[in-house]
Amino acid sequence: MKLQMGEKMADNSGERLFTVPNFFSLARVLLIPVFLALLIRHDKTGALAVFFIAASTDFLDGIAARILKQKSNLGALLDPAGDKLLMTAAVIALSFPSLSSPNVIPIWLTLAIIVRDLYIVTGAFVLYKRIGHKTFPPILSGKISTVSQMGVIILVLFFNAQDASPLYLSWLYYFTLAFTILSGFQYTLIGLRLNKKTA
Repeated sequence: MKLQMGEKMADNSGERLFTVPNFFSLARVLLIPVFLALLIRHDKTGALAVFFIAASTDFLDGIAARILKQKSNLGALLDPAGDKLLMTAAVIALSFPSLSSPNVIPIWLTLAIIVRDLYIVTGAFVLYKRIGHKTFPPILSGKISTVSQMGVIILVLFFNAQDASPLYLSWLYYFTLAFTILSGFQYTLIGLRLNKKTA
């Protein structure tokens, strides 16, 4: 997970807003209500397909930005915002038995994911205001946490479409919870060390 806050903006008057990477990031955001509508209609296969397409745009916008050299300040905000909106919407929706069956993401895992994200963003904001620190490099536990959260969502959607409930899903829930908490703890240590250096 990489956080960027308060990046100094240069003169953006000539910056292109309609770029290929921004198109993919915007598409990811616009697909969220489509995904939720399919869940409400109990179209399990459709919801899986739309979520997979939306998640794929994260990979595509990064590739496009590197190949076409189309990086922008809007893209730097839209890309991570789209990721978090998609993940949060999916996790919350799949925590409701009326929208997700036969597999439901446990409410304790949903709360842990949301609370950790809010905690990290709040901590990053406080550090920026206190010491002006803007970036936090990704850590291994954070990457594992993100991958496992995505895995939970995709597998729940996949097995719901198959009307199957494999036992190992519960183990994946606990694995994801462990790394969600661990990554939050490690980011706390990083924040404390950064604050101590400037104290």
